[in-house]
Amino acid sequence: MFFTKNRIAGAAIAAWLALGVADAGFAADAALRPEPAVRAAHAATATTLDAAWAGTRVVAVGDHGVVELSDDQGLSFRQARSVPVSTMLNSVSFADARSGWAVGHWGVILHTRDGGESWELQRLAADEDRPLFAVHFFNAREGVAVGLWSLVLVTEDGGKTWQKQTLTPPPGSAKADLNLFGLFAGPAGILYAAAEHGMVLRSADRGRTWTYLGTGYRGSFWSGIGLADGTLVVAGLRGSMYRSTDQGAHWSPVTTGLKSSITRLVEAKGKLLAVGLDGLHIVSDNGGLSFSNTSTAGGASLTAALIAADGRQILFSTTGPVPPAAPQRN
Repeated sequence: MFFTKNRIAGAAIAAWLALGVADAGFAADAALRPEPAVRAAHAATATTLDAAWAGTRVVAVGDHGVVELSDDQGLSFRQARSVPVSTMLNSVSFADARSGWAVGHWGVILHTRDGGESWELQRLAADEDRPLFAVHFFNAREGVAVGLWSLVLVTEDGGKTWQKQTLTPPPGSAKADLNLFGLFAGPAGILYAAAEHGMVLRSADRGRTWTYLGTGYRGSFWSGIGLADGTLVVAGLRGSMYRSTDQGAHWSPVTTGLKSSITRLVEAKGKLLAVGLDGLHIVSDNGGLSFSNTSTAGGASLTAALIAADGRQILFSTTGPVPPAAPQRN
């Protein structure tokens, strides 16, 4: 099965487009056998596609099955001890400091019980390459993973078993075949999926059923976030960004003035940070109504971000974790 750039999804799109890869699809191979990720000194330069907190530890995942860990709030990273696959990992989610999950190509789902030091394989779909692009766990048992062509998987036992959910077609379509690019939680445990064709999907039952929320946009959303005040913000291609203050019933465009695609949204200490291709880096202190500190000059394309306890930004890119800036002298 092959699919071209406009069918590749999620944060993986950001990395592949930035690297100029024309086609990231692979033919399904029934004889596929997972190869462990190689431990190497240059692993830290592999494309990073997502990062999450495991307690106070940072866990970042990306190309070649590379998992990077930081126990000093992102100042330095080391490679995980054991990862059973070398396929691209697109997303990571932790329920607590120990239990986490990562998903990627070939429908791979990995689980860690020790904060990301070592991983075990929970799922591998060798008969098809329907990548999983996002994963979200509500707790140590209940989780959702989404991916290519409306693929939705849910688990109620910490990933020991995964059930595929059949989505109804979106309005005006004969079948459900949207690429689902990102997952984020809103108030009261409601789950949202950022998708293509300007769609946002909403689930009030932890991924079992979904409704479609039209935003008025026609392009792809790669990331979304539920802010502390309940505001929803989604963003994606060519600097597009939309926000909703009524759980997705109505959406308004946000003017960013940028043309570079946005790959990640994160919030901390009352500020909303958006990062993206071409070094895109913008900050809002009013819930996404407007942005400042706009920067697109220089640097690798940014693919993920976290906010440290001291407010420092931990950034990730197509060349791995971004080294922290040197402190300014007075």
